[in-house]
Amino acid sequence: MANGKKRILLSCGSGIVTSTIARKKVEQLLDSHGYQGQYEITQVPLASAPEHSRDYDFIVATSLSPSELHCPYVNGVPYLMGVGTETSDAEILRLMEA
Repeated sequence: MANGKKRILLSCGSGIVTSTIARKKVEQLLDSHGYQGQYEITQVPLASAPEHSRDYDFIVATSLSPSELHCPYVNGVPYLMGVGTETSDAEILRLMEA
């Protein structure tokens, strides 16, 4: 945790469109559980996620888990589908406490 904040990497194909949708959902989840100001989110393209993952506490990706990650992976696809977010929510909250 840098500066007392969890560093969260958010990734999608381009690092912009679907990761922005997932980012809003993750921010809402964290803020509603009292984590306001306790995290930093960075969005990157999927291709660069493995190299960036060394410096982050966990990654939320709107794709299958990229290979060679250096931090825990959370499936962000449910945030795009609007269904089945409970598992991803629980994993994010668990990682915030780790």
